Amino acid sequence: MRVFRLCLAAAAGLFLVSCAAPGGGRSEYGHRPGPKGFRTVILDAGHGGHDSGAKSRWTGQMEKDAAMDTVRRLRQELGGQFRVVLMRDGDEFISLDERVRRANGYPEAILISLHYNHGGANTRGTETFYWRMDSYSLAKRIQRELAAVVPSEQNNGGLVRRRIRLTRNPEIPCVLVEGGYMSHAAESRLIADSGYRQRLARAVAKGIRDQAAYGDAGMGPLPRPINAPLSRPTDASEY
Repeated sequence: MRVFRLCLAAAAGLFLVSCAAPGGGRSEYGHRPGPKGFRTVILDAGHGGHDSGAKSRWTGQMEKDAAMDTVRRLRQELGGQFRVVLMRDGDEFISLDERVRRANGYPEAILISLHYNHGGANTRGTETFYWRMDSYSLAKRIQRELAAVVPSEQNNGGLVRRRIRLTRNPEIPCVLVEGGYMSHAAESRLIADSGYRQRLARAVAKGIRDQAAYGDAGMGPLPRPINAPLSRPTDASEY
């Protein structure tokens, strides 16, 4: 019996190592270690086309434009080290389900969906959403780097486990980044500054590079697995 248990433990260890290695492929639930050694990054600029997302009452800037600009800056920051795939490279509307379908076409990739937030007038700072176990360390690294470059983190969620279509439904590691609140007077003016968006892009890029280099190392225990159903448009948590 003891030998049998040792064999089971060894097999489980080999399974976890194989999931963490490049070429791990797609996984419905993502109950595995985070990615390491990946070379393809899908960048998704939120909203687009008739869906403008949030809009700043102070600068007039629309979320779809700020997200697209930041994604292009992030592509430059990652240039040469990764194959970068843009979900959209213009003012195009793509449904959330179509974004998931396209992301699943790259089984060895990670997905970063980039947005800007809207909420209470006193809430500001960055947030990073994840759901899958294999996305936790990536989200944690990105949020840590973002929090280090923004001037204030106030009343926001920080690192959040949230089941929405772009964190639950893709079959690859995926996170959704909120680069700040366009509903906050001072922060919306920062977001309108190209130099600030460049700093945000540089921070996200560092989180991605560190995840590719180190995987889950140094990120603490992974969250518990949850066998949740796919997120649907009618879910209360969707937006």
